[in-house]
Amino acid sequence: MKLLKSVAVATTLALSLSTFSASAEVCLGMACMYNRMTPTEGIDATLGQINEALENLKLRNSGGAADNGKAGDEIIITNIKDALKLSKEINANDKLDRNRNRANGYLKKAREAIQAGDLAKATEELKEAEKRFADLKGMIELTQADRVSQQTNLINRITNTHDTAAGTRK
Repeated sequence: MKLLKSVAVATTLALSLSTFSASAEVCLGMACMYNRMTPTEGIDATLGQINEALENLKLRNSGGAADNGKAGDEIIITNIKDALKLSKEINANDKLDRNRNRANGYLKKAREAIQAGDLAKATEELKEAEKRFADLKGMIELTQADRVSQQTNLINRITNTHDTAAGTRK
């Protein structure tokens, strides 16, 4: 009986390990949940969805092809939801994340305005969200300059050299 028990445990262990190692794309933890693109690519993808929502909203306002009532609104809401999902890819640092959350607030307000039927307010909110997401690119470039200046200071302290240009931004 003791031998049978150990064989059963060994077989179960072997099977569980073989099934786990067979799936190579298994990702553990929150780090793998997003991070499928760089922050700049995430900003561009989000801006693309916002522009698509603005185009559909423009068609809805002008009485074009997307002017079919609730179905047209659902298309715009879907574009906004996709923009919100894509914005999760924008992950560079805490400052950028705070500003991304603020920009997401404008997308949420636009979605609420569309649901309430206020298309003019939705257009304003989407344009403000577009501006805020476009401003995030400048923040990424600024953080890269900060990293270079901090690394220069750190290297100068380690090597005990004096550099007058260390710590200055270009």
